[in-house]
Amino acid sequence: MYKFYSVQKNSSDTSKILYADVILPLAVPCMTFSVPDTFKEKIAVGQRVIVPIGNRKLYTGIIDRLHGNDPSYSRIKTIVRLVGSDPVVTPEQLNLWHWLSFYYMAPLGMVMRAALPAEFRPNGLSEEETCKNDFTPRSEPALKLHPEIDSETRLHEALDMLRQAKAQYRVLIDYLHRAEIRDYTDPPAIPRRLFDVSASVLKSLVDKHLIQQTEIVCPYPEPQRPAVVLPELSSAQQSALDSIHNEFFSKRVVLLHGITGSGKTEIYIHLIAETLDAGYNVLYLLPEIALTDQLVNRMKRYFGETVRVYHSRQTPRQRAEVYDELLHSSEGKLLIGARSAVLLPPNRLSLIVIDEEHDTSFKQTDSSPKYHGRDTAIYLALLCGARTLLGSATPCAETYYNATTGKYGHVVLNERYSGVTLPQVIVSNTLTAAKRGEKFSHFNKILLDHIDKTLHHGRQVMLFQNRRGFSPFVTCGTCGWTAMCPDCNVSLTYHKNDSSLRCHYCGYHISMPVLCPSCSTGSLLPQGFGTEKIEEELHHYFPDARIERLDADSARSTRNYQRIIDSFSTGTTDILIGTQIITKGFDFGGVALVGILNADNLLLYPDFRSCERAFQLIVQVGGRAGRRDEQGTVIIQTAQPDHPVIRQAMNGDYDTMIHSLLAERRTFLYPPYCRLISIIFRHRDRTLLQRAADTFAVQARLRFGHMLMGPETPPVDRIRNQFRLQFLLKIDSRQTAVKQELSILFDELHANPLFRTVEIIPDVDPQ
Repeated sequence: MYKFYSVQKNSSDTSKILYADVILPLAVPCMTFSVPDTFKEKIAVGQRVIVPIGNRKLYTGIIDRLHGNDPSYSRIKTIVRLVGSDPVVTPEQLNLWHWLSFYYMAPLGMVMRAALPAEFRPNGLSEEETCKNDFTPRSEPALKLHPEIDSETRLHEALDMLRQAKAQYRVLIDYLHRAEIRDYTDPPAIPRRLFDVSASVLKSLVDKHLIQQTEIVCPYPEPQRPAVVLPELSSAQQSALDSIHNEFFSKRVVLLHGITGSGKTEIYIHLIAETLDAGYNVLYLLPEIALTDQLVNRMKRYFGETVRVYHSRQTPRQRAEVYDELLHSSEGKLLIGARSAVLLPPNRLSLIVIDEEHDTSFKQTDSSPKYHGRDTAIYLALLCGARTLLGSATPCAETYYNATTGKYGHVVLNERYSGVTLPQVIVSNTLTAAKRGEKFSHFNKILLDHIDKTLHHGRQVMLFQNRRGFSPFVTCGTCGWTAMCPDCNVSLTYHKNDSSLRCHYCGYHISMPVLCPSCSTGSLLPQGFGTEKIEEELHHYFPDARIERLDADSARSTRNYQRIIDSFSTGTTDILIGTQIITKGFDFGGVALVGILNADNLLLYPDFRSCERAFQLIVQVGGRAGRRDEQGTVIIQTAQPDHPVIRQAMNGDYDTMIHSLLAERRTFLYPPYCRLISIIFRHRDRTLLQRAADTFAVQARLRFGHMLMGPETPPVDRIRNQFRLQFLLKIDSRQTAVKQELSILFDELHANPLFRTVEIIPDVDPQ
């Protein structure tokens, strides 16, 4: 179903009409266009073409298939133009696109939109406008022999003519030495920067028709590695590396299950070096953009200019250049990137490393296709014949299950690098602290005492609070009114730094009212606490401490988040407060204390994965402490100190947690013992939405029975003024049949004019 295919064309068959199935960056299937006779010998699968859509619009699409089958359309439009002479999508990429489209139930056009950098898929109202917006590689001035110098005889005449013009003669001789001309009809262009020539001398050579000025594409730098010694491995790390090699003989995917601070990155470095030495490329995926720069700097110490970076905070031009280089350049590169890097050209790909594989950031949730970077990488490796290494201190349940049942290889590393012991974990009961008068605002006394002690010894502190902003909501002290988003059924979060109320779902924001808009008498009081409020209170308790905050607000610009990370990494900052961003694999040597301010929020989320996620977050953020020369300390503030997850995280007891969790999921049939498809119905009219969902439920239960749950109202039932209802479908190994049946049900519902405007959003393997 996903095999790459094209047609063989020969000159004897040019009279036959040729058609092209073209993928467009729209939520539509492939569209078929006729190929003009002038293009037949030049066109190829994977090439870009400009095609007309509607009466005036032009789009750049990708050739998916060439064939001679006459479509059933009444009117076939014709391809307007070929873009470039070579394909920009490899066979492996097209195969991957088709798999993504089927597996995640997404239109192929939306897969293309996610995979290609914006500059590779421009559109416009005219051919000129479309071509103007298209990506072109960087070029530089160059010199080449003038076309009139078309023979060796003519060249000697030109040299004789320049005997008295020594500067011009020297430039022409320099060009000839560099060019090594073999064919005077096609002399090479040499970069202008290589010549020591003034503008006046060059103008004279051009005016005499001896030299011609032109432009050439700037070559991508050849990957060069510095001559440095790789990090020395401990005996435990070396044993793990040997085990990975052994597992790769029989398994294409291996899980490296290493505790926090065990030195998994050093093992990655050795595997990457082996792969680059063999002349192949490596893809290194990270869950969070914020980690990229810290890791890139470390990798460049070992791999120099072989390192390339790709993520969404780069400019469109930077992303397009990385894409183009990987498409055309030679082997021996290490590509480091976030989730979207898995969609880049996989030329000579031999190894994929996925660090923190459990992290939910690998799952695309905002737009179609809602793919999982880890699972997509595993399938890509299968297409390319590559190997995949998954690394985590707290593997997700599905990965652990696959590793322990023999589908994946499994390597355990349970010793910290340099022999440093795991941090001491202290659980602080917030209810008991309040009764004893030992709770000060949002801090228990034991946490404040440890912060003071840590700062006194010149060490650093990290504090984790999984809410950004100053306060999750504000209420009127007189009438109880709460500020709500007008377009979403959620409260507005108070941000004190700009005195605004903001919706974290749709972006709606207003200034903080002075008086209650409802009763016009009471003032609005912040309730709860977020990272902003923690920052303000810490300045009160520790006025001399240098404090920074790392969350989606403070890290909005690339420059600012890098400044925050660099400041903490160099010890300029004493206390770093953050959301989930700070849990994701940072390696700060000066951190002696980690505080988790409200672990209860992690446990109370209405999702079957909440306990697993809570354990992972607590262990991961706790693992930032004491990673160098002495044991660190982790303090967990909670009102549920006897909760099993708190106790398991306190003891670092992953095995007990995962086996308890798997037993529960086996009983109630949840992943990894089945797969899930979440189906969101969305519409502005709540009554119409309910009717559509009920109609779908009746037909779907005839096919799926009790495996279909819903329709249910999700925790946030209105976003951007659209109401939402949700179904959850459990499926077994018959994925192909189930997805086909679902697609038929969606089409049948939309065939009813009443429900045509109801949006249906499937999410395969929701996280």
